[in-house]
Amino acid sequence: MATVKSKNKRAFNMRMTVMSFIIELIEICRRNNRLGTARNYDHTMNSFLSFLDGRDIPFKYVNDELMVEYEKWLVSRGIVRNSSSFYMRNLRSIYNKAVKRNLVEQSYPFRNVYTGIDHTRKRAVSEDTIVRLQRMDLEYSQSLAMARDLFVFSYCTRGMAFVDVAFLKKEDINDGVISYIRRKTGQQLSIRIEPCMEKIICQYEKETENSPYVFPIITAENPEDAYMQYHVALTYYNRKLKRLAKELGERASLSSYTARHTWATTARKYNVPISVISAGMGHTSEKTTQIYLAALDNSVIDQANQGIIRKLNDIIST
Repeated sequence: MATVKSKNKRAFNMRMTVMSFIIELIEICRRNNRLGTARNYDHTMNSFLSFLDGRDIPFKYVNDELMVEYEKWLVSRGIVRNSSSFYMRNLRSIYNKAVKRNLVEQSYPFRNVYTGIDHTRKRAVSEDTIVRLQRMDLEYSQSLAMARDLFVFSYCTRGMAFVDVAFLKKEDINDGVISYIRRKTGQQLSIRIEPCMEKIICQYEKETENSPYVFPIITAENPEDAYMQYHVALTYYNRKLKRLAKELGERASLSSYTARHTWATTARKYNVPISVISAGMGHTSEKTTQIYLAALDNSVIDQANQGIIRKLNDIIST
């Protein structure tokens, strides 16, 4: 009797289509405030639905042949390999969740498509570029000054991602230490506040007097509206950084990722061990390194960071 019930349950579950399941996952992500994942699934669903000419399909039709055809379709539309891989990785995540829910039997449909990440052009700039950027007189443009301040702050805070800078709250700062949870990985990081960071934080205290946030980027209380504000701010921020690169008068490419890459590159220049760099940036992808980092004292990371941003601190004290 139990076997019959089990078969009936599986037969019922297999009626769920791919798109209806993705929509369900998106709603779950939104309820759990995982808005980035919800957005990624939504983009992937729209792309895959276009490939299917607007038709929904049962999970049993998701096989390696279909995925190879989808990959070819993406290439034919000029989608670069990393973007194609982005869609494939999201679909694989969705498919694996469907397998766990007994919606489909595992058949490894992504084994013949690319799901890696190609190395992109180096994004780091020199340490001197960061120093010159901080010394720029930007009184004529409040927006450029703020973009510069956020960029320098990101660099000083061991390459804090812009999403974490945008959502950084005053309650995350206590006793001269910033403690925050990375939105991308859920990992908690602690950073000792140095003079160059403190100056930037204090600079925006008046603007954020009635806000829970450290910087005047997010104003919405609703999580979805706040996340949309972050995305709009990110686009605006990158546009201003491109303008700042031109103002510097050199071939310096600046983006929201540059501060993070530059901190890591500068740390290597100062012979900081890779394990310390990984801990400082909150990396979790390298399992072997992460096991070692679990016992690493945070003061070692703060000491390394102090050396990296020493020149910026010197400017504040003079």
